[in-house]
Amino acid sequence: MSEFIPGQRWVSDGEAELGLGTILSCDFRSVTVLFAASQETRTYSVRQAPLTRVVFGAGDRIEAADGRTLTVDDTKEAKGLLIYVVETADGEYEEFPESRLADSMRFQQARDRLLTGQVDRNDWFELRYRTLHHYHRIAQHPANGLAGPRVDLIPHQLYIADEVSRRHAPRVLLADEVGLGKTIEAGLILHRLLITGRAERALILVPDSLTHQWLVEMLRRFSLHFTLLDEQQSQHSTGNPFESAQLVLASQQWLFANPHRQTQAQACDWDLLIVDEAHHLDWSPEASGPGYACVEQLAHAIDGVLLLTATPEQMGLASHFARLRLLDPERYTSLAAFEAEETGYARVAEAVDALERLPGDAADRDSVGAVIDDADSQALLDTLIDPESDDTQRDSARRQLREQLLDRHGTGRVMFRNSRRHVAGFPERHLHVTRLAPPSSYRRELRKLDRDMDYLDDLLITTGLDHPEVLLYPDAMYRAQCDASPGDTALNAEPWWQIDPRVTWLLERLTEVGRDKMLVIAHDRETASDLSEALRVLGGVQAPVFHEGLTLIERDRAAAAFADEEDGCQVLVCSEIGSEGRNFQFCRHLVMFDLPAHPDQLEQRIGRLDRIGQQHAIEIHVPVFEDSPGERLLRWYDEGMRAFDAPHGIGSELYDAFGDSVADALLDDDALAEVIADTRRFFESRLAAHEAGRDRLLEWNACRPARAQAITEAIRELDDDPALPRYVDKALDVFGVESRDLGGDIQHLLAGPHMLDGLPGLVKGEEGFSATFDRQRALARDDVQRLSWEHPLVREMMERILDGTLGNTALALLQHPAIPGGRLMAELVFRTHCPAPRHLNVGRFLPPTAVRLLLDESGANLTQKVSFGGLAKNLQKVKKAVARDLIKSRHAQLRDLLTRAEDEAENELPSIIEAAQTHMRDTLDTELARLKALARHNPAVRDAEIEALAHERRELDTAIDATRLRLDAVRVVVTVDPPE
Repeated sequence: MSEFIPGQRWVSDGEAELGLGTILSCDFRSVTVLFAASQETRTYSVRQAPLTRVVFGAGDRIEAADGRTLTVDDTKEAKGLLIYVVETADGEYEEFPESRLADSMRFQQARDRLLTGQVDRNDWFELRYRTLHHYHRIAQHPANGLAGPRVDLIPHQLYIADEVSRRHAPRVLLADEVGLGKTIEAGLILHRLLITGRAERALILVPDSLTHQWLVEMLRRFSLHFTLLDEQQSQHSTGNPFESAQLVLASQQWLFANPHRQTQAQACDWDLLIVDEAHHLDWSPEASGPGYACVEQLAHAIDGVLLLTATPEQMGLASHFARLRLLDPERYTSLAAFEAEETGYARVAEAVDALERLPGDAADRDSVGAVIDDADSQALLDTLIDPESDDTQRDSARRQLREQLLDRHGTGRVMFRNSRRHVAGFPERHLHVTRLAPPSSYRRELRKLDRDMDYLDDLLITTGLDHPEVLLYPDAMYRAQCDASPGDTALNAEPWWQIDPRVTWLLERLTEVGRDKMLVIAHDRETASDLSEALRVLGGVQAPVFHEGLTLIERDRAAAAFADEEDGCQVLVCSEIGSEGRNFQFCRHLVMFDLPAHPDQLEQRIGRLDRIGQQHAIEIHVPVFEDSPGERLLRWYDEGMRAFDAPHGIGSELYDAFGDSVADALLDDDALAEVIADTRRFFESRLAAHEAGRDRLLEWNACRPARAQAITEAIRELDDDPALPRYVDKALDVFGVESRDLGGDIQHLLAGPHMLDGLPGLVKGEEGFSATFDRQRALARDDVQRLSWEHPLVREMMERILDGTLGNTALALLQHPAIPGGRLMAELVFRTHCPAPRHLNVGRFLPPTAVRLLLDESGANLTQKVSFGGLAKNLQKVKKAVARDLIKSRHAQLRDLLTRAEDEAENELPSIIEAAQTHMRDTLDTELARLKALARHNPAVRDAEIEALAHERRELDTAIDATRLRLDAVRVVVTVDPPE
């Protein structure tokens, strides 16, 4: 039992957070201690006081009350109080009484905690070592950042995410066809950048109708919590509302219309900007729309930019150029130059085709030779055509030359576009057309138009509708005429849906499809609302309506009611916005109540159902009136461009070329036949041109199968990692999380009574969440989260362990017949510390690395003879009080072992640094050489990107070279004699 003397410094064994205590008084029964830093006073029984005397030895660093940091050189004692001889920062020596130690001293480091008697449980120590091992392993894994999201492993999406997220400040256009998963690609890229530290702040701008969908998608699939910012929330912010969160989601319509909020958004430091439906940004060589101007300002200030559009050329080549100009204004300066550049891609595509036939004939050799102009490529071509080359050499040369051609030509580096021709898993489409007799009110108007074309001008004035909408949407024309002439008895007083046979037809179709879901899309918002009411009144069918006039919550409720398999509605009625952004691949019946005027909108409608994950053929139902403008438009789509068969990506070109002619031919069958014939010829020629040129290059470049397969296999390796369930089970137990098996590889996690606070998704008194390690089970059930090394709960537990003190000290007993009792061993774990900015992601090359040492009391190194696992399974736990007494009795011996261990560990550091430097240099030097070679051929490689990579390499070189080792954890092992 220690003698307590007023003025001595002690630390509480059970409440180390109180800081350094000072003995105030002591008698035969009790001792009173003041913890000045926390303003607490404690009184303990002298016999059982949970206190440890604080004694520092030579070499220890201590904190003085005046803020100085001093190094202990020697220790003296006077009347039971310690006086340290310390060295100051100036190299001078002075005497320093223990009373002048800082009250706020915390013992966080393993050495200090051990020597002050603060020991943790053995299973905590073992969990800490395992955590360091797994953290090191996962940080360098090629699937790190891509394995955690709850998504299907679709090769083209994984390839794009891997390729783009590896780049410094990626600036790309994600332009996959509808249904191929651009949102998932963007989410994967963002997720990896966040996980690896390459990004910390992101701003996502989406159409107002999609804000809540993006919010839910980022949370459900990627476990990313975004703040949805709008005007109401912004007004509640005391400062810049965009500074209120790291991840912000905002409506384009709101931000584009508010210059003040734009200024605030531009004032923030963002790492990544994501803009969905980017084809809506208006630009021409003469002027920019407000949305384009806003994004242009943001893109100028933000290093990373992702633009998403399923129709990169929806408004023509100028629109496509405008998107690329946002990404790289220095590269894309002239629309005319860009148009000229587009014409050269056919030669490159022909050369890539010819590669597959080489050595082939002279024409193939000339085709490839015409597009290469450097020695490396020429050497590869020579190998290919050399008769002395074997198959292995030719295959290698062909692969390398193909990669070079795809890398160096075209916009493939800044634009990724996959099409269904190269992606499997899409269903067939079946078109069902029903021709109906128009009601008398509609027929009367058509007859007037047939007799007198001037009547069309009158209709445009009377209804306020545009041409050709006034012809294509007779219900809208009928409503407008009723509103314009409420007293005209020639007009029916009935609502349009009581006279329109398409409503009765729709009710019949709903009966025919049984329990199958049916999505109905109409061009006009009022038509959609009226149609929902008509189904309820005429057929007793509850049909939620989905249009731009609803609030986000109302839209989400309508979509949720439609998606519910058990109690949901059979039909959902949408206005045109139902064809953008929302995905309904659980439904296979699509009713086009009318037809849109633009072929791209037609494809967007079908794309809501025709997506990866659709399990059935798409049944497209179109009711048209006989000999009507709607039927003629249907013929143009079907016969002129096969629009209902599959997406082809040239709808905009066809609309630009023939849209006006079609509008003029909606009342003339002869004129329509001519337009259809011209459209078909143009369609087939443009399709062939796209096949031959840029589109083929883009599609080849958008997914390299070998790399896609490699990253897919890497993710599956982490999915099947047997260490993950074992680790999570142990960590949940240590952190006080209860787990209940629900069967089917699903468990329910909830906060236990002693759970550590602040774990994601777990709050004491709340129900917790269900989780599984199985990807497919998580995909099948929205209510089940997927546990992975990247899940927020797992990451939080790992980071708390590594950043905190949990398990960094322990003491255990070892009973072994070959080792006499009373011997001492120290198991020490050192960890590399590399002080580098987070954005460098130094963990790719040098994650926290453990150096384990096992020394006996003589200082002999037993590390290679006794493994961590082998030792751990033979250890016995010991009560904390006994552990503290054992440590106190071996203070001097432990200090000596700790000092020896530091010298031993330092011997391991050079080889760790050298391996990391070699890995970093091999990786970045190769990529730097590749970029420089590309830049000589492809101006899409920005000088800023090359310089940024070179600068990153220099910074990494310096950071890795400055790596040091520090003691992370220590376990004292005391041998005991076996029982007789």
